[in-house]
Amino acid sequence: MTNANVLANRLREVILDGTWIANTNYKAQLDGLEYTIATTKVKNLNTIAVLAQHVHYYIKGIINVFVNGKLEISDKYSFDFPPITSQQQWDHFLEKFWQDAELLANHIEQLSDEKLQSIFVKKEYGSFQRNIDGMIEHAYYHLGQVTLIQKTLFAED
Repeated sequence: MTNANVLANRLREVILDGTWIANTNYKAQLDGLEYTIATTKVKNLNTIAVLAQHVHYYIKGIINVFVNGKLEISDKYSFDFPPITSQQQWDHFLEKFWQDAELLANHIEQLSDEKLQSIFVKKEYGSFQRNIDGMIEHAYYHLGQVTLIQKTLFAED
């Protein structure tokens, strides 16, 4: 298995279908979740919906690098999303999240080892591999938050 395949599979694992690291993934946590739960605020924490949109924001940003070579996202906008106000909006977002995760994994699989070690947009951003690894680790970080928020929301009093 190539390094690119390993990275692509790690992305699929955290978003779509894995259980090895966290014993869950975004799809397992979010599919079938009512939008009213996903958008419920717990104290001063981000909602589940905002956390999922935040992770998706970076996936879309990296896809854009593969498609047109430009990084057009900014950390300062990575939590700015219009509110989700219906189940239909939530379900549509989730479908896009799953599709984009698979699309990014497909792009990653096409990378040679040389390309993985090449500059990601600008020298100061490091390599493709560093950015993809970072995005996957970032996704796991927020997956932990999603699962803890769900446990809080579903806890029996």
